[in-house]
Order: sequence, then C-alpha cells, then structure tokens
Amino acid sequence: MRRLCVFCGSSAGARPAYTEAAKAMGRLLAERGIGLVYGGGDVGLMGVVADAALAAGGEVIGVIPRALADKEIAHDGLTELYVVDSMHTRKAMMADLSDGFVAMPGGVGTFEEFFEAVTWTQLGLHQKACGLLNVDGFYSPLEAFIDRAVAEGFIRPAHRGIVVMDSDPGRLLDKLAVAVLPDMPKWIRPDET
Repeated sequence: MRRLCVFCGSSAGARPAYTEAAKAMGRLLAERGIGLVYGGGDVGLMGVVADAALAAGGEVIGVIPRALADKEIAHDGLTELYVVDSMHTRKAMMADLSDGFVAMPGGVGTFEEFFEAVTWTQLGLHQKACGLLNVDGFYSPLEAFIDRAVAEGFIRPAHRGIVVMDSDPGRLLDKLAVAVLPDMPKWIRPDET
C-alpha cells in the first residue's frame, strides 16, 4: 500500500483518545512509508492526523473543495494540496490517489465518504480495502448494525468482509494489508447469489 485515504472529523470530538489515535495513525503511516490522503483541512482530527504524519516525515496529500477551503481552513503545510470544484470531485480524486481507506471517528461526512468507498468495492469499481479505527468503541454500534443488515438479507455475507475493524492503528493497517476482497463483477443482479 503506497497511500491510504483517512476519513475523520473536522472536529476533535469529546474524548482525548480520538486525538491520540489520530496522532498515532499519522505517525504510523509515515513510519511505514505509507502516504496519507485526506480531506485537506487544518482543523479537528483532520489536522491532527496530517500534522503527525508530516512531523514524522511522511507524505501528506490533501483534497479540499473550494467552498470548504476557508471554512475548514485548508492546511498550508502539506506535501500537496488540491483545491477542487466540488465534493464529488474531492471523493473521486481521493479514491484515485489511494490504495485503501480508513475511517476514524467523525460525523456524517466521514460516514458518507467511507460508505461510498465501501460501495465502490462492493460493486467492483475498485479493489481497495476499507477499515474502521474503532477508538474507544466508537464504531462498535455500527459493526452491530452492519451485522444486522447481513442477518436481514440486505448485505451479502461475502460483502461483510469488505469492512475490517480494529481499535489499534497498527493492527488495522496489518489487517488492511492482507484483506481478501470479494471478486465482484462490475454489476450483479440482486437475485443472483
């Protein structure tokens, strides 16, 4: 894996553990020689993970829409910063630049970006691993929800393995490196198994 896209909050969240996890993830990516691709902001967990990777000598690429560049205070110290025209362009560019995806704690934007990446893997539009960094159990309810969707027949069991999860950044990166993704055709009929 040359580059990993990290989705996370433009807020630091309520617990110091979130900030510590973002620092650990940024530092670990740099130490492993994995470039960070992220939303380009200089605030919240976004800024923390970017600063930690930079401080450890890592490559950090930000992609931010022009409309958010001022709101999220675009980071001006990155290896590269792309200011793009829309959120759609942002997500497509982040996906093109990355070999996998991780969601750290965050809000609706983090969830939406992560699940779009998962959907693209499910549909066979790319073959990229997707992981959740479960800091202090943040994503445990989501894991239960995904499992319920499988039990209720809305997510195929073969697709459940697309999302890997761990509470430790190093173990999560190790899991992503060996993730076995389903070999899916670009389009499948809903009634096919």
